[in-house]
Amino acid sequence: MAVSMYAIAVPTFQKQLTALDAILDKATEYAAAKKIDISVLLAARLYPDMFNLTRQVQLATDFAKAAPARLAGTPVPSFPDTETTMPEIKQRIAKTLALLADVKPEQLNGSETKQLTVNVGGKEVTLTGQDYLLHVSFPNFYFHCATAYDILRHNGLEIGKRDFVRG
Repeated sequence: MAVSMYAIAVPTFQKQLTALDAILDKATEYAAAKKIDISVLLAARLYPDMFNLTRQVQLATDFAKAAPARLAGTPVPSFPDTETTMPEIKQRIAKTLALLADVKPEQLNGSETKQLTVNVGGKEVTLTGQDYLLHVSFPNFYFHCATAYDILRHNGLEIGKRDFVRG
């Protein structure tokens, strides 16, 4: 039995963004309890040449909103990367979840064989919709979600795998 591109894409993005949003709630509570300025956590990174927490969340939402749009053949929604506070970061996730809620299964029908040309690592690459979703979009999305998780865990937030894979 074939699985639809919608069933693979949209619920996956929704579930993981919801988990990320819940982790950010825990980070806010943690910062308040430990008397840490939340901006310190938002600016935290795992290594000096890596993006900070804010940018990791921005990029996760970028991949989550871009994939369904590209697969549907609609313009990719653009959000300015201007968030500097936790409420702004959480609002970005909420806007992305709202966009995902508006995607209809029929918009993605047949997109597995659709040819997409995208920029991958600074290079234009043409892939099928399925290859784009499974080998470009998902790996990047999960990388940025996991890195956001790792930044917070590294900074003392007591979260575990259940928080990341929240059901």
